[in-house]
Amino acid sequence: MITVHGIPNCDTVKKARAWLKEHGVEHDFHDFKKQGVPEADLDRWLAAAGWETVVNRKGTTWRQLDEATRTSVKDAASARAVALANPSVIKRPVVQWTDGSITVGFDATAWQQRL
Repeated sequence: MITVHGIPNCDTVKKARAWLKEHGVEHDFHDFKKQGVPEADLDRWLAAAGWETVVNRKGTTWRQLDEATRTSVKDAASARAVALANPSVIKRPVVQWTDGSITVGFDATAWQQRL
């Protein structure tokens, strides 16, 4: 089963879930706000995609962090700490596909190739 991780009111997550529904792809949804960020999954995401991809440094949440916190993010360990404390800083959606691979963000063309 595909698992989509994110926040339900995020526009990109909405688009991604709608796309999956339109293409008849069943999936589970993991809500960061209600269920938190699964630490073991976060570790896999950071290892697979890199902290620079997982942490959305262009989003509102990132910009609202204090300067000291933003400048402290220099590697996967520091990114992990900030992501656990501020789940909205994670680029969304993070999708774990049936083969165990992950993608970060929504790309309809790339997703179509996975199906």
